[in-house]
Amino acid sequence: MMTLDVVNDQNEKVGSLDLDSTVFGGVVNTGLIWESVVHQNASERSGTAATKTRGKVRGSGRKPWRQKGTGRARVGSVRNPLWRSGGTVFGPTPRDYGYALPHKMQLGALQAALKQQIATNSLIVVDRLAIEETKTKVAAEFLKRLNAIESTLLVDVEFEASLVLAVRNLPGVDVRRVVELTARDVLGARQVVATRSAVERLQEVLER
Repeated sequence: MMTLDVVNDQNEKVGSLDLDSTVFGGVVNTGLIWESVVHQNASERSGTAATKTRGKVRGSGRKPWRQKGTGRARVGSVRNPLWRSGGTVFGPTPRDYGYALPHKMQLGALQAALKQQIATNSLIVVDRLAIEETKTKVAAEFLKRLNAIESTLLVDVEFEASLVLAVRNLPGVDVRRVVELTARDVLGARQVVATRSAVERLQEVLER
């Protein structure tokens, strides 16, 4: 069993949270994290690069001169890829770079990423994520008290709209609900600030 401190918005300890060591302890599977990150990057790749083949390039496809009797090399079309203004051979076409990755592997990668953050003391558990005013300055002061100044990920089951609006202008601060959290999100942040309910929900999902 592992125990993490739970703090309030003043960074004062208000309780503790017990975690299952079989879920959040042990060796970090870095290979699984790599698979998940590559999969997410590939899924977000636009794949819009396109070129025109000899059949699509603008202009006539006429034969520039007759086949025999001119002394020059035979040519079938003025849009030959060897010619200026000709088509492109084997160029890129619009495509989808995404591929399927088993859900269990994605959950395993998320579990490994959380293990890594816990092992480096980069996970801060708070009793609730909320601010009194919808102001960026108030949100910045809140994160400063938690010593989560830059490259911070906020995780909760559901966010209040006021908090999302307040932190969206803070550089390096991002918000994620538990259902949309990925290994890349977790590892991309220097500090992960999660609520008690979010960590408990993650433990339920990863125990299955």
